Amino acid sequence: MNISELCIRRPAMTVLLSAAVVVIGIFAYLSIPVAALPSYNTPVINVNAQLPGASPDTMASSVALPLEKQFSTIPGLQTISSTNTQGVTSLTLEFVSSRDIDAAAVDVQAALLRAQRQLPQELTQLPSYRKVNPADAPVLFIALQSDSMNPAELNDYAENLISPTLSTIDGVAQVAVYGRKAFAVRIKADANLLNARNITLDELANAVRLANANTPVGVLDGPRQTLTIQANEQMLKAADFARVIVGQRNGAPVRLDEVATIEDSFESVKTASSYNGRNSITLAVQRQPNANTVQVVDAVRALMPRFKAELPQSVEINMVNDRSLSIREAVHDVQLTLIGTILLVVLVIFLFLHRLVATLIPAATIPISLIGAVALLYAFGYSLDNVSLLGITLAVGLVVDDAIVVLENIMRYVEKGMEPFAAALRGAREVGFTIVSISISLVAVFIPIFFMPGVIGLLFHEFAVVVALAVLVSAVVSLTLVPMLASRLLKHTPREGGGADVDDHEEHHPEPGTAIGRAFERGYQAVHGGYMRSLDWTLHHRWVMLAVAALTFVLTAWMFVSIPKGFFPEEDIGQIQITTEASEDISFGAMKVLQDRVGEAIMADPNVAYVSSFVGVGGPTATQNSGRLFAVLKPRGERA
Repeated sequence: MNISELCIRRPAMTVLLSAAVVVIGIFAYLSIPVAALPSYNTPVINVNAQLPGASPDTMASSVALPLEKQFSTIPGLQTISSTNTQGVTSLTLEFVSSRDIDAAAVDVQAALLRAQRQLPQELTQLPSYRKVNPADAPVLFIALQSDSMNPAELNDYAENLISPTLSTIDGVAQVAVYGRKAFAVRIKADANLLNARNITLDELANAVRLANANTPVGVLDGPRQTLTIQANEQMLKAADFARVIVGQRNGAPVRLDEVATIEDSFESVKTASSYNGRNSITLAVQRQPNANTVQVVDAVRALMPRFKAELPQSVEINMVNDRSLSIREAVHDVQLTLIGTILLVVLVIFLFLHRLVATLIPAATIPISLIGAVALLYAFGYSLDNVSLLGITLAVGLVVDDAIVVLENIMRYVEKGMEPFAAALRGAREVGFTIVSISISLVAVFIPIFFMPGVIGLLFHEFAVVVALAVLVSAVVSLTLVPMLASRLLKHTPREGGGADVDDHEEHHPEPGTAIGRAFERGYQAVHGGYMRSLDWTLHHRWVMLAVAALTFVLTAWMFVSIPKGFFPEEDIGQIQITTEASEDISFGAMKVLQDRVGEAIMADPNVAYVSSFVGVGGPTATQNSGRLFAVLKPRGERA
């Protein structure tokens, strides 16, 4: 007894198993991660080091060169490229595709430790590194703006109120703050005044450090109780630092404000972000690798009313650069495409079979096969993204083939007068091996894509898996559910004259019952007649057909060479990323002015809804002479 016969004789079991597949598939569809691209690790690691005040040449010779020497000993390293700017070095390490990126990261960390002795002593922090993964890009930006509030106060709300709350959301990996303006007191020493009083910078720094100490003082032991002595001498404003004594000269104390300018400022004045031309503090929400982008954004959106209620009325909070919008549109477009494809497939089946019941049987296999494939995707840890959705769309035309082959063979015997139950047993048994062969051959077509090396292979690995799973599930459904439904739903149509001579090769086709069906049948017969006549002509003119085939091959090769090629087809997702770069010796102030001009030029376009801008070290940019802008376009229907 084969699997088809088992399912035909046990319809209840077959229905329950199919229903279980549907239920599990629906659960998987609701739980599977949704993202723009598959989550994959490219064999690239980025290393950054900062040495404030150093020139690009100094960064190249004293920082980049020692690091490159240590990195060159790492196995599997293919290329090293470095960029050196004012006080910043950025190195990109690209490994061979077969190198495990996690193991490579461990080797990079070990190389950084070995290089520490060769780096300048002024480099107090060890260079940082991160694995480059396009899927780790922020899924959402939140911009805070205020016309009346101090940037430092706005920064406090971002870091102490919004960021901790967002970090507790399920699926959020990190919340980074761009354009940070954390409060700090800046002391600008006057060299002439220091020389006049014979005070060195080290003396000044030590005096400030001791005056601003927050160290344990001691304890006071009593007969019954022990008390901790607290003496917090930390100073919080510029006015507090002004009276600090930095030395004694000629019997008189020298205070800090006599040799330096003291002002309330920020920890970093060389980073900035803006939203629609106004300065802002921007929070970048990054999702976890297997998190659902749409669910993460929806959870953040649900917290926005709470943030608006807790923030002062002078603070504006806006969600910008929502990457879930393009994902929602892609999923919606694919859903519409799937519905249209399924309807067209069902229509074609009906026009050829002329029976509604016979049409519904293979039509039912399409959603079951696709839902089953989604369940397996979820079980294997894949996500629902543009690549997997492309595979699902392609699989619609493939999953129905097996069901049509099985059903057509069963109907052939039913139309000859055989009972549907017996016809299902015989028809499914005859084509069982054929279905398995077809499915394996289709899966074999995608095996090269599955093992394709490089970034392309990492990206389209999921595409091959989706199609292969859908084909395999459809083969199982075609050999189980389809013959069972055919044995129960098809009607017995005895042949005229009685008997059921199943060995008779003359088949009986039912007459279409509708005008549309009859018109289609006439058209089909006309096309069939034309094909037979053309086939007869080609068999008598073989050399002509060989010449046409050769010409077709040549034209195909020419078109392959001539057609433009690219990594991804152009797609309008309503967002544009712009990268700016100036000379390496440009100051932050000059770079900020140029960046603002670029932003103004982009916002002048009537098709642009808003622009987010980032410049300086930190956030989306790694060097002082580079910047990044994110322009979000208006909906397609509102563009000029």
